[in-house]
Amino acid sequence: MTAPLTLAQMANEVLTTADGAAKAALSRRHAAAWFAARKQDPCAIEIGTANPPLHPARPEKPELLNPRDVPKRKPGSEAGRIALLHAVAHIELNAVDLHWDIIARFSHVALPMGFFDDWVKAADEESKHFGLMCDCLESLGSYYGALPAHRGMWQAAEDTVEDLMGRLAVVPMVLEARGLDVTPGMIKIFRQAKLTQAVEALEVIYAEEVSHVAYGSKWFYFLCGRDNLDPKEVFHSLVRTYFRSTLKPPFNEEKRADAGIPPDFYWPLADQIKPIAGV
Repeated sequence: MTAPLTLAQMANEVLTTADGAAKAALSRRHAAAWFAARKQDPCAIEIGTANPPLHPARPEKPELLNPRDVPKRKPGSEAGRIALLHAVAHIELNAVDLHWDIIARFSHVALPMGFFDDWVKAADEESKHFGLMCDCLESLGSYYGALPAHRGMWQAAEDTVEDLMGRLAVVPMVLEARGLDVTPGMIKIFRQAKLTQAVEALEVIYAEEVSHVAYGSKWFYFLCGRDNLDPKEVFHSLVRTYFRSTLKPPFNEEKRADAGIPPDFYWPLADQIKPIAGV
């Protein structure tokens, strides 16, 4: 009888699956198997260890470009709205890999089972989000892979391959928190265009992304507490070390607070725009 896969092996299978739809479907199957097993026996599936690839497998399309080379389109046009949905689909597919990668990459670290539960749940939801965006693209006569996308999204994962706290600081607490800032504006664009399917899909993503950012802050605080470190000081140091840009306001302070990130974490790192005199 074949031994069941460990969670780390499940993560590796997702990371080494190239096709986007197949990757998302496998992610959802492994998440369902994990939670079904956990319900019957909390230790039914071992965490195990893995040697994940430095870069996850990717489909031939979309073509990946440097961020500055990705064509800019105005969101007021249909082509612009398709490009925006395509960009979100690309973000969500990367997020599927990011959440499975944190499981595989750091499976050797002594962590509570709740850590793995959280990231499996996040990966499952990101897989659902990718599917929602693909459905929206198809409703507009397009598909994921029809447009180029930027290659920079995996940089944070590559930079933090040996630093769990750095990964938590930069991926959920910076990159995903940015999603909380910009998604309300995207919802407004599609609502004005009367594209109800896109509005409803983005509202699902917006609601669930708060939890993903919260998982990052929760486990970041946990690790700081375990080592008796000041979370704010450590966060500032790690973001300055690993994040290759500056944090850009405006910030969604309400949703960031809901996710456990207070203003004194991100404002000191912001690319603050000086007010114009007399305005």
